[in-house]
Amino acid sequence: MTTFLRSLALAAMGLLATCALAQDYPNHPVKLIVPQATGSGGDIVARLLADHMSKDLGQTVFVDNRPGANGIIGSGEVAHAAPDGYTLLLTSVSLISFNPSMYKHLPYDPVKDFTFIAPVADASFAVVASTASGIRTWDDFIRKAKASPDGLTFPSAGAGNSTHLYMEMIARRSGLKMRHIPYKGSAPALLSIVANETDVMLVPTVVAISQIQSGKVVPIAQSGDKRSPQMPNVPLLKELAPDVPPLPGWYAVIGPAKMDPKVVRKLAGAVNGFLHDPAMSAKLNDQYLLPIPGTPEGIQKRAQDEAKVWGGLIRELNIQAD
Repeated sequence: MTTFLRSLALAAMGLLATCALAQDYPNHPVKLIVPQATGSGGDIVARLLADHMSKDLGQTVFVDNRPGANGIIGSGEVAHAAPDGYTLLLTSVSLISFNPSMYKHLPYDPVKDFTFIAPVADASFAVVASTASGIRTWDDFIRKAKASPDGLTFPSAGAGNSTHLYMEMIARRSGLKMRHIPYKGSAPALLSIVANETDVMLVPTVVAISQIQSGKVVPIAQSGDKRSPQMPNVPLLKELAPDVPPLPGWYAVIGPAKMDPKVVRKLAGAVNGFLHDPAMSAKLNDQYLLPIPGTPEGIQKRAQDEAKVWGGLIRELNIQAD
């Protein structure tokens, strides 16, 4: 009986200590790992978010860039960190929903190794064509692609990237055959369109907007639920290709598995505070990013749903990165 009571007392003390730590959180700086390079889309989001969260939490939230291996290096570090709320990850859809189908040996499990905290933003994309392609509208694109199977070329930011997968999904749902040409990033892929070396591509709007406005590429469609004020005459993909699943381009904050629910709620509140701040929303919109306030459960379900749809396509295309 004495042993039982001692064990009970120790368990109670541990619970009290955990609760005290949660109530005191955070009492030192919080690291937000970005598995992309400085200046990338994820880095821009993270730095805006970290600045706002620092004020909300009363502790510095600093960005730590860990690029490499398609985000695996930074993601793996967070997956194996202590679940105390001091090491977080700004993840993108590809790390959680695409990578498990592309890599045979990931150092993390997207379901078991993370705690989902809050969604942050959705990236905007545009489908653009080269000026020499003769494509000026979506109908032109479909007509030319059907008339010349494997004749049209589409560059992407890399095999398995959103810019690759979405064009493949369009091709399958529309009965098209095109030739994929992978590049190391959206910027060099877009340059091939500008140089009239390739025909049509999906590209993050923020990467392409200057080329669109200068007339160096032709915009034929854009993602999202409403047209961008900068492209009011460009129709939405959801209008043009209703059978194609919505393009995933979201970012979210996650942490190691088994984080304290009270810490998760505090962090989620700070993220949602950032998203509801009009000044921050305006800054995200300037980068063609749509704030997506939500819950941990909501973004986790979205990640799992995306994995089913786009992971299935990755397996169908037999895309393997290792």
